[in-house]
Amino acid sequence: MSNYKDLLAYKRAFKLALDIFKITRRFPKEELYSLTDQIRRSSRSVCSNFAEAYRRRQYPKHFVAKLADCDAENTETGVWLDFAFAFKYIMQPEYDQLYKQRDEVGKLLSDMIKYPMKYC
Repeated sequence: MSNYKDLLAYKRAFKLALDIFKITRRFPKEELYSLTDQIRRSSRSVCSNFAEAYRRRQYPKHFVAKLADCDAENTETGVWLDFAFAFKYIMQPEYDQLYKQRDEVGKLLSDMIKYPMKYC
């Protein structure tokens, strides 16, 4: 791999962040500096931390630590999805689809954390 953008985990995380951005555009204005901002930031942070992790892959412990940051941000995104669903800003089909994407990103990150030498 010559670029982090070629990795499936990054591609899936990036798509999730884009999908979240599109859906949050219709959230109420009073949520702009709270829920909307938080869910957008956590989903984007998965991608930015992933890029940092990839640059540190020559140091397996640093690589895994940054991937753990990605995983934590991905988990945080799930919490914000729970709130968005509870507040009825998103309906069941959207929630299910976004959560499925979030779970896939988590599984891909977990694999990378478990087997870092495949990427280092």
